[in-house]
Amino acid sequence: MTPFEDLYGRRCQTPLFWDEVGERQVEGPELIQQMVDKVELIKRRIKTTQDRQTSYANTKRRPLYFEAGEHVFLRVLPFRKMMRFGLKGKLAPRFIGPFEMLEKVGDVAYSLALPPYLSSIHNVFHMSLLCQYVADESHILHPMEVQLDRKDKVLWNKCIPLVMVQWQ
Repeated sequence: MTPFEDLYGRRCQTPLFWDEVGERQVEGPELIQQMVDKVELIKRRIKTTQDRQTSYANTKRRPLYFEAGEHVFLRVLPFRKMMRFGLKGKLAPRFIGPFEMLEKVGDVAYSLALPPYLSSIHNVFHMSLLCQYVADESHILHPMEVQLDRKDKVLWNKCIPLVMVQWQ
């Protein structure tokens, strides 16, 4: 039942649903006390529900704190039909970086050292857009020789170059 119905003992009276027709009667202090008690009961139940939902949500949260000199990834928000950071659609990057943390700005904002190709973007970001980066030697990729087989596919009015990569 809705809180209004629980509080007043009837459905909400709108021009669409008139439950009772007739004169209104002024009720005594006992009815007012019952309403106050029901309001308190409803408030307690809503508070209990909010606390339960908050406890469910807080189990997955963890505090984020960064210090100057650490490296972080920057979360980029991909938008459709907007090309940012080189790619769009399925292959658009979700995180770019790592970037060095310069300083803390306020309580929840951090300044990053961005490369020159991102000079058009402001360098202060909210902490929710940052993800910590732990340096690991296995993350560094070394270039290697790749063997390529090239062929040209000839159609009626054009030629399409095909490349086959053979990994070892």
